[in-house]
Amino acid sequence: MPIIGFLVGGAIGHVLGYFAGWTAVAVLAIAGLLMLRPGEEEKEEARLKLLARAQGLAIIDLGLAISLDELAIGFSLGLLGLSVVVVVVWLGIQAFVAAQLGMRLGAKIGEELRERGERLAGVVLIGMAVILVVLKLINGL
Repeated sequence: MPIIGFLVGGAIGHVLGYFAGWTAVAVLAIAGLLMLRPGEEEKEEARLKLLARAQGLAIIDLGLAISLDELAIGFSLGLLGLSVVVVVVWLGIQAFVAAQLGMRLGAKIGEELRERGERLAGVVLIGMAVILVVLKLINGL
């Protein structure tokens, strides 16, 4: 049975790995395109005000959404076979650095620069999707 489980798991992993690569390309491209489209500032401000007033079940829902995102990241890291200690330390460091940079830079930059940053991030995401497609095509899909 362990051998059958190993063979079935390997086959499923191979199929999932094939589609995961193309799914990653699609998600990067879509996220990049969404960041490039012109935004409606009124709707964004309303969402931010709503988020600031969130209480009760809304906070739990927000926490669950973030947790699922982190679960997906952890699942991906687990598939890579990385050490749990290394992953936890690295995630803690990157979260701390990102939060500090975000608070410090966010207080100093204006709305115009923030919009440019969103567009640049969109271009970078689309560029990453293009690079992944090129790599997949070079490596024979």
